[in-house]
Amino acid sequence: MKILITGICGFVGSTLAQALLDAVPGLELVGIDNFIRPGAETNRAALKARGVRLFHGDLRAASDLDAIPTVDWVVDAAANPSVLAGIDGRSSSRQLIEHNLFGTVNLLEFCKAHRAGFILLSTSRVYSIAPLAALPVVVDHGAFRPDTEAELPPGLDPTGVRESFATAAPVSLYGATKLASEALALEYGETFGFPVWINRCGVLAGAGQFGRPDQGIFAYWINAHLRRRPLKFIGFDGQGHQVRDCLHPRDLVPLLLRQFARPDLGKQGEQTSVGGPPGVPPVRNLSPRICNVAGGADSSISLRQLTAWCDGRFGAHPVASEPQPRPFDIPWMVLDATQAATVWDWRPQTPLLTVLEEIAVHAQQNPGWLDLSSPF
Repeated sequence: MKILITGICGFVGSTLAQALLDAVPGLELVGIDNFIRPGAETNRAALKARGVRLFHGDLRAASDLDAIPTVDWVVDAAANPSVLAGIDGRSSSRQLIEHNLFGTVNLLEFCKAHRAGFILLSTSRVYSIAPLAALPVVVDHGAFRPDTEAELPPGLDPTGVRESFATAAPVSLYGATKLASEALALEYGETFGFPVWINRCGVLAGAGQFGRPDQGIFAYWINAHLRRRPLKFIGFDGQGHQVRDCLHPRDLVPLLLRQFARPDLGKQGEQTSVGGPPGVPPVRNLSPRICNVAGGADSSISLRQLTAWCDGRFGAHPVASEPQPRPFDIPWMVLDATQAATVWDWRPQTPLLTVLEEIAVHAQQNPGWLDLSSPF
């Protein structure tokens, strides 16, 4: 089997590459990266040492894909992943769209030409901001949770946001590029007859994640706390009660293996029970092309709770309060991954506290990590 991973020298791409090589003997892995993210170069040598063929290229340029050999599957882990992209002064709205949408189009054309399957790592940010920002919440043990005595929006309950939740604008420019990429991927797959799976990921986190508050909040918070950098609880009540769930990227690998094993397109409503590679449980239902993939409620934590964990791990560090919210902020985002469990027999494997400890150890071993990966 030959796999292409885009953005392979980023945190998610490199973590997936290493885990796939561990899981699949004889796997031929190809990667492409433009190396514009600070810190991406740190992953190049380790991947080359394991025999990964690396191409320096930009997905915005279709010709940069001409040198890529034929593969069986493309895993798209390349994106500008910041919800503030296009409005934060670091990248323009046009650059965001070129990276996240036009790059997807070029990959889909590649899949069309090479008859390769396509797996898009999408995001929870495709869900509508308005009902999420207005979500009725209460504070429970230092964290927001949905107020079950109030009327909650359709597609959301205390277990998380389901795939049926609204995706109407606004979802942020970033969210819009990923939602449009999803739609195009499904259309290309149906029109040109190649398999497409879309995995909407919650917050991905682990050791080696690049420390930016708008992209890798867990890595940023832990590294900044350890180094006694200024930290702020921003938005809502200014007390850090906002909640996110957490998933280690390596936990995606069992899901990817199941998806690789099913290159058939399937049809809506189709029921099946077919085995995959050795050790991979059978898939029971191929109907949904889109699944939430996240740590869920069991792996969710507020910034206040994360700060308390850091205080216990590294010693107390004060956090300032700034109640004024930023654009696109929401109080509670936890994804319900029940559909992935039902369809793919997939569940996260790495507990939240294990992820946090892994990041903490990496932070202690790499004292210059924030300056390397987040120079702004």
